[in-house]
Amino acid sequence: MLNFDFYSPTRIIFGKDTETQIGELLKPHAKKVLLHYGGGSIKKSGLYDKVITSLKAAGIEFAELGGVKPNPRLSLVHEGIDLCKRENVELILAVGGGSVIDSAKAIAMGVYYNGDVWELYGTANPIENALPIATILTIPAAGSEASPGTVISKEETEQKLPYGNNKLRPLLSIVNPELFFTLPKEQLGYGVADMISHVFERYFTNTTYTDLTDGLCEATIKTLIKNASIAYNDMENYDAWAELGFAGTVAHNDLIGMGREQDWACHDMEHELSAIYDVAHGAGLAVLTPGWMQYVYKDNINMFVQFAVNVMGVEGSFRDPDAIVLEGISRLRDFYAKIGLETTLSGIGINEEKLEVMAKKATKEAFGNERPLGGFKKLYWQDVLEIYKLVK
Repeated sequence: MLNFDFYSPTRIIFGKDTETQIGELLKPHAKKVLLHYGGGSIKKSGLYDKVITSLKAAGIEFAELGGVKPNPRLSLVHEGIDLCKRENVELILAVGGGSVIDSAKAIAMGVYYNGDVWELYGTANPIENALPIATILTIPAAGSEASPGTVISKEETEQKLPYGNNKLRPLLSIVNPELFFTLPKEQLGYGVADMISHVFERYFTNTTYTDLTDGLCEATIKTLIKNASIAYNDMENYDAWAELGFAGTVAHNDLIGMGREQDWACHDMEHELSAIYDVAHGAGLAVLTPGWMQYVYKDNINMFVQFAVNVMGVEGSFRDPDAIVLEGISRLRDFYAKIGLETTLSGIGINEEKLEVMAKKATKEAFGNERPLGGFKKLYWQDVLEIYKLVK
């Protein structure tokens, strides 16, 4: 096990009707907030009215900025930074899923950054300050409600880049599983693939003596697989959504990755799909993850045998570990298909035209400074291209 420094200060308020508490929860922290959200879904569902009523009852003033899209755009972030400065906003309230929360984080640090906030993305450069953030989660997926990370897309250059800093962890987050009932089924699939990938990026490691976090990872994945199937067939099953909502937070608040080298190659490879083709992040991950597994597993076959047996329930002779691993990967693909996800690039509308371009952009080869992806196995642009071809 490696040394680690775990910090997770976000307060999670979980359960039925908790969104009605938002005004009183924010009252000690801000007199004026930016209410940040996506399209019209929170207005159609009645959530918008509940939030406004709660803020007004607590005497909290607010400005508004809607319009966040999946794969959130830098242009709206710039608009939000200007709005916060002009309106003297003290806190950002993000009501939505990961895209809304990621956009809020970008705005929060951009208010204090002396320059274009985009300069921070794709770097590990520190920030001195950020506006506090609170969230009301409407889609369990990104785990951004308790994470230090944010991912933003720059439309002009077709780039999608991450940034992380503990100053971006939300102050508090409300998770009410009832708010997930009206999600389209495809959003359930995208969200579950994203949550599972957050675990995989930490689980598949060459670090040894990680029994505790191995077990936490495996329990989280099995919880997601079991309850995704239940919710997919009963979209108003509170108990299944509760498990998914809690698992999504645990998957990405960093706990299960402590003490182990992490990977993140699949996320880096997928960002290119989203940046160029604007596909849903979870849809891209569902395609790429089994292909990545197939490409890298021989580098540490025991780790993949453990996954196949402990998570996917594969039985077989340990004299033929390849067969066990490949069956585990096959079962993962089958699971994704059962919750409505495509398992090939062509299935999500991506042909071979830009595979090499994406491989070179993902590894920064396209910018003249190649940086291999991953921790489990270092992937250069030719490796990434081969993975794209495996799942075409």
